[in-house]
Amino acid sequence: MAARSETFRGAPGTSEAFGGDLDLDGDTLREECGVFGIYGHPDAAAIVALGLHALQHRGQEAAGIVSFDGRVFHSERRMGLVGDSFSDLATIERLKGQTAIGHVRYSTTGETILRNVQPLFAELETGGLAVAHNGNLTNGLLLRRQLVRDGAICQSTSDTEAILHLVARSRHVRIVDRVMDALRQIEGAYALVMMTNKKLIGARDPLGIRPLVLGELDGRYILASETCALDIIGARFVRDVENGEMVVISDEGIESIRFARAQPLRPCIFEYIYFARPDSVVNGKNVYTVRKNIGVELAKESPAEADIVIPVPDSGVPAALGYAQETGLPYELGIIRNHYVGRTFIQPTQSVRELGVRMKHSANRAAVEGKRIVLVDDSLVRGTTSVKIVRMMREAGAREVHFRIASPPITHPDFYGIDTPEKEKLLAATHDLESMRRYIGADSLAFLSIEGLYRAMGEESRDAACPQYTDHCFTGDYPTPLTDLAVASPRRMAILAEAD
Repeated sequence: MAARSETFRGAPGTSEAFGGDLDLDGDTLREECGVFGIYGHPDAAAIVALGLHALQHRGQEAAGIVSFDGRVFHSERRMGLVGDSFSDLATIERLKGQTAIGHVRYSTTGETILRNVQPLFAELETGGLAVAHNGNLTNGLLLRRQLVRDGAICQSTSDTEAILHLVARSRHVRIVDRVMDALRQIEGAYALVMMTNKKLIGARDPLGIRPLVLGELDGRYILASETCALDIIGARFVRDVENGEMVVISDEGIESIRFARAQPLRPCIFEYIYFARPDSVVNGKNVYTVRKNIGVELAKESPAEADIVIPVPDSGVPAALGYAQETGLPYELGIIRNHYVGRTFIQPTQSVRELGVRMKHSANRAAVEGKRIVLVDDSLVRGTTSVKIVRMMREAGAREVHFRIASPPITHPDFYGIDTPEKEKLLAATHDLESMRRYIGADSLAFLSIEGLYRAMGEESRDAACPQYTDHCFTGDYPTPLTDLAVASPRRMAILAEAD
C-alpha cells in the first residue's frame, strides 16, 4: 500500500523551489507497493528477495520478507532498499522454509516506521497469518475505528492491519472462509498475498484496480505484482489473477474462488502511464508498447515546431520515443541521470548545497544548446519539478522549450494507493492551461487528451457509461465508495511516534 505525503515545496523563485538537489523525482506520483510470494520451493526466501528487487520501482521506503519452515514463521523487515537488507547470505539463511512472501513499500496510509513495514503477521486461532498488501482501503479508517471500539489493539497505522483483524474476528472455521469474510468487508483497491501454515493465498479487488499475476517456477506457484518479477527468476507467466478472485495454493494444487460478484475489469490506468516497469505485461498489454503509443497520440494531438525531442528520465523515455517517431524529429538525451546517487549527502552550507544541485540530473548542453526542444514527461502534478526542468534547459542554452505531458491533466486526488496531493495542491485543478504554461516557464504546454489516452490503450474511445479503466485522477470518476472521506481527521491514526 502506500502513505499520503503532505509536504509541498515552495513556489517558483523561492530558495525552496530551486535550492537543494535537482531531484526530478521530487514532484512525481509515487508508486504504490509491490508484493511477491512463492509456495513450496527450497529457495523460497532467496527467490522472494530477487522478485522484490524486480519490484523495487513500486516502493523504495522499506522491504520485508516472512517465511514459514513448517513449524515456525520467520520475519525480516527493514527500512530502505531491498539490496541494502536482503542481499547477504546470513539474512536469507535466517528466513528458513519453503514458502515465503515479501513486500516493498511506499506508504499511502501510515507513517514510514518499522511497525508499518510489511508483511504484517499475527497469530490467530487457526495458526499464523502473514499479509502483504498493495493498494489502499477506502474504508480502512472506518474499519479501524470500529475494530478499536470493539476492543482490538492495533500495533501499526497501516490499513493492512484491519484485514488481519477482520480475519481474526471472523466466526468461520476454515481460514479460506475467514479470509473471504474479511475481503467482503473491505472497499477500495488491493492486491493481497497471504501466507498461512499450509497455504499461499492471493486476492485482487473486485474491479482489478491493482495488478496481481500468477506464475510458475520448477512446478511451484508464484504470486507477484508484475510479470517483470517473474522474468527476473526465469518463471513462467501463467495468467492474471482475475478481479474479485482469490487463489489458494497448497500441497493439493491451486484453487480459484470468486469472492465478489462478476463485473467488468477496471484496472488503474496509471500502471500503464507510470507505475509498472516498461518490460511488464499488465492485463495482457505490454507497458512499453502502450507508453510509445501514448507518445504517438501526443504527437498527433500536439505537434510543435522544434528541432529535437528530449525525454524527462526515466519514465518519459518511451513516450518521447513515440513522439519523436511520429513527428520525425531527432530523439536526444538532453537530460542525463546519475543512477548511482542514493540519498543526498547532508550539505552544511548554502554554497555547498548549490554545488550539489545537479547531482542526480544534469543538462546535456551539447544536445540542447541553440535548439528548439520538445520535453516529454509522463505527468504534471504540482508543477514544481517542471519549473526546474524548464529552467535547467534554458540555462543549457535551449532557444525554446515546448513541454508535452504524456497524460491528461491531473485534476483529482487518488484514494487507491497513489500518493497524490490534495486537490488544491494539484496544478491542473487550480490553473488553466495558459496559467500553467506561465507558471512552469515553457514556450508552450500541452497534455494528452483522455480520448488520446484511451486510443493509445487500444480502445476506440472512453466508454463514459462504463469506463474501461480507473481514471479518476483525470475525470473525477471514482469507481468505488470513498467511505473514509466522511470520517473526521483521516490523516492522523496514532499518537505513538518512533525514532527512525
